[in-house]
Amino acid sequence: MAASMLGVPWGALRLGRPGLCRRRPPRGLRVHAQLLPWPAETGRSVAAASGAGGPGTAAYCMELLRKRDYESYLCTLLLPAESRSSAFALRAFNVELAQVKDSVSEKTIGLMRMQFWRKTVEDIYCDNPPHQPVATELWKAVRRHNLTKRWLMKIIDEREKNLDDKPYRNIQELENYAENTQSSLLYLTLEILGVKDLHADHAASHIGKAQGIVTCLRATPYHGGRRRVFLPMDICMLHGVSQEDFLRRNQDRHVRDVVYDIASQAHLHLKHARSFHKSVPVKAFPAFLQTVSLEDYLKRIQRVDFDIFHPSLERRNTLLPLSLYIQSWRKRY
Repeated sequence: MAASMLGVPWGALRLGRPGLCRRRPPRGLRVHAQLLPWPAETGRSVAAASGAGGPGTAAYCMELLRKRDYESYLCTLLLPAESRSSAFALRAFNVELAQVKDSVSEKTIGLMRMQFWRKTVEDIYCDNPPHQPVATELWKAVRRHNLTKRWLMKIIDEREKNLDDKPYRNIQELENYAENTQSSLLYLTLEILGVKDLHADHAASHIGKAQGIVTCLRATPYHGGRRRVFLPMDICMLHGVSQEDFLRRNQDRHVRDVVYDIASQAHLHLKHARSFHKSVPVKAFPAFLQTVSLEDYLKRIQRVDFDIFHPSLERRNTLLPLSLYIQSWRKRY
């Protein structure tokens, strides 16, 4: 494999201690789940929620995240109890926005939905949220933690710009998208945790970019099935790979080199984020537990020699809850 054009290759990665898979999940992780309210059914409307801001709206956000963003759901379970409901609301808000692109047939409808959420945020900061469960819970989070409105609006604006079915022109464009969406979510999560620290913000920026890059890689087989390719064009051109190569699920060396370069950039951002480890307040570490699932994917794609269409990459890692709990207990990210 040729050296990455974008960052240093990561070399050999340790795959964990022998016998780890034989360990039973610690009691603490089960306790976290038992302490949280659980909805009796899914997909309920706000009319079924028990009053404005009642437990039904919290359960709705929790279930939405469990169904649509399972890894974030697991990470949120491990946040401090006093921050958990607000983090669920924030992540549910992100899921609502992320679903818009794939759930509409026309861009105009997508723009209308984004405008609904833009007005919703404006109304939330005027203490007049609409009767919608995610909006209700987000309003409570804003009041409880005085969340910065700018970050919420950045997420909406960037998601709206991304409604166009265009590939990223270069890796920097993908990183900018990740900064304005995933990193903004992390900045807000730090506010929920009561962390105001420059080093934590720097780490959040790099982790958000790594998250955006990995998400783009992971979604490539799904998008390819819908005749779409969003991988950065500059890296594809560098290796002489066309969009059609990904649509046909071509697995030759040049396609793998594209995936290698993009994955290397995500790994580099994780490495930069961890370089701040000694300077970041321990209180901020729970916000960064996503690094566990990011590193897990990067290790798995390395094991299959960067074949982005390998079936093993589509299977859920059953040991992820255990890995997250151990990292949380060790107070690492």
